[in-house]
Amino acid sequence: MDRPHDKDGIGLKWVYKIKYNEDGSIEKYKTRLVAKWYSQQLGIDFNKTFALVVRMETIRTILTIVAQLKLQVFQVIAKSAILNGKIEEVYVEQPQGYVVQGQEDKVYRLKKDPYGLKQAPRA
Repeated sequence: MDRPHDKDGIGLKWVYKIKYNEDGSIEKYKTRLVAKWYSQQLGIDFNKTFALVVRMETIRTILTIVAQLKLQVFQVIAKSAILNGKIEEVYVEQPQGYVVQGQEDKVYRLKKDPYGLKQAPRA
């Protein structure tokens, strides 16, 4: 899509890694496309970054109170919470090697926050 006037595109970078077997031979080549989070500007690329984090001592205290009062505790698995969260509008540049000829000024609008962006934990 066309680059919005009020938003900057976040740069992308290819990260390459070689995984080795125990004997030193190459097991596989891995590559990953990551966002350059350090180029994000508060108020332009994102607005809030707060993510709720609970200390282990707090959980222990609450479970102790629950046990003393003989209450029930329910567990919720939030394994994919970041993957399914709603995000702000995030635009990224076209990755190196995949720039569309004649449309170099276009950007991609992400539907999900990738790990590494400043606002990803909040999603």
